[in-house]
Amino acid sequence: MSTVLSTKKLTPSQKQLLLNSGLGFVEYDAIIIDILNFTAEINPGDNLIITSKNAVKALLKKKSPDELTDVKFFCVGEKTSELLESRGFGISEMANYGVDLAHIIISNYSKSSFTYLCGSIRRDELPLILKDHQVDLKEVEVYSTSLNLQKFQQKFEAVLFFSPSGVESFCFSSELKNTTAICIGNTTASEAEKHTKSILIATKPTVENVIVQAAKFFGKTALGGKVENI
Repeated sequence: MSTVLSTKKLTPSQKQLLLNSGLGFVEYDAIIIDILNFTAEINPGDNLIITSKNAVKALLKKKSPDELTDVKFFCVGEKTSELLESRGFGISEMANYGVDLAHIIISNYSKSSFTYLCGSIRRDELPLILKDHQVDLKEVEVYSTSLNLQKFQQKFEAVLFFSPSGVESFCFSSELKNTTAICIGNTTASEAEKHTKSILIATKPTVENVIVQAAKFFGKTALGGKVENI
């Protein structure tokens, strides 16, 4: 049985997806998230940019749903949007990548003001693009990200990565050379390319699709015929 390393602890359904594909796995959290005691004035009608589920969790820990009445959410990622929708919020715009969301905002909301709820380590593209186009943007740091450094003696044929920080954390103590990096998106892949020439990128930026790519990489077919839709 081939074994992969996941740099994120998986949900029971995600673990089952890996096992159904005939793959063994080792998992750990390559990064540690801490919710911050942030201060931000959020009023009805405000435009919030949220690019991760961690930011959603931080927001809901600080603000009750009643305090977020009529707030307009601009999201990166299906999972981020789904989490907000599960709490009863509507989504004004959603894109799979921050760059794409920035261009949507520039095209349709350039005269509006935005608050970006972000982590201590975040990509620069989205805020830079908005500021370059004179979009009024306020950034509020709502969670911190730190590297969970662990050294692995075991050699894995593939490592599953879900953020550039996860790649940085793993590669700080362990070698990725001669290992395939299966990445959730282009920005994560760009970081992995610094350490290995063997890169696969998920066709959709979801954990489940990363697992699907791992199954395809190892030639497993136990996932059945519906894997393309995950």
